[in-house]
Order: sequence, then structure tokens, then C-alpha cells
Amino acid sequence: MQLSELGGSEGLEHNATLNRESLVALGAFGALTAGAVYLGARSTREAVESRWYKHLEKPPFQPPRQLFGPVWTALYGLIAVSGWRIWGSPAGAERSRALGLWFVQLGLNAAWSHLFFRKRQLKAAAVDNWALLGSIAAYTAAASRVDRKAPWLMAPYLGWVSFANVLSTDIARRNA
Repeated sequence: MQLSELGGSEGLEHNATLNRESLVALGAFGALTAGAVYLGARSTREAVESRWYKHLEKPPFQPPRQLFGPVWTALYGLIAVSGWRIWGSPAGAERSRALGLWFVQLGLNAAWSHLFFRKRQLKAAAVDNWALLGSIAAYTAAASRVDRKAPWLMAPYLGWVSFANVLSTDIARRNA
């Protein structure tokens, strides 16, 4: 598979060494993202079957549980590729800032599941979700100064987390 097929950063396709290095980096971004998935799943798996969760008052617009897995799988793939594209861009302060924000949003993403499902701190999870939304927006803005495609890969994530923000905040309000 060529970098161009994966939406690789411009300029990396011309050097076979960088191509292999770039694919290793893509694997690393995938692994980092999978780590966030793993942490979130550890907190979520048992909780969604718990009496506590089943008795939470939820808004009527909450999607069916079966939708979350496929949506998040696609979003996490886009998150990983976006970070990888930024990594593959020329080094500099803008790239470093964007990568730092990429890590911040990933950490806040993993923290939400821990706060909501494991700690059952609905208000703290809603606050985390607001911070997550801000960090995704900040990353997207920073990424747009580094790479043309990376911010567009985050657009579905930004939309879904905006919806999740409304959902999380409403659940916290209903169950205060």
C-alpha cells in the first residue's frame, strides 16, 4: 500500500525510507489511539450493563447502544490518521503545537469514560466533555495551519463530540 492511498502527507511518498518510517508512525498513532479506546472500554464495558446505568434518566434523543461501537471505531481511525498526517508534516512550532493538542484531546477522550462510567461523576464527565470539545476545536485549528487534510479528518469527530456534549450535559442535568 502506498502512502497516497492512505492520504499520506505530501512529500513523504518520494523516499522509501521515509515511507517505511511513516508507516511505522501510522502504526504508532493507531496504537496510541487504541490505548485510549482500551482505557475507555475498560470503564464502559461493565457499567453499561449495570443497574446504575440502566436507571439513569436519559434524553429521548440518545442513540441506540449498538450505534456507538461502529461510530467510535470509524472516528478513532480518523483521529489516528489525522495525528499521523501532522506528524508527517515539516517540523516546526505549529506542528509541535498541533501534536500537543492531539495528545490532549486523546487524553480527555479517555478520561470521559472513566469519569462517567467508572467514577459515576456525571457533572465532572460533562465538564470533561466541554474541555474535550474545546481541545478538538483547538487541535483542528492548529492542524489546519500544518496540513490541508488533517483537520477535515477531525470534522466527523468534532460533530459527534458536539452531539455527545449535549447528551452528556443533559444526562448530568437529569440525574443531578
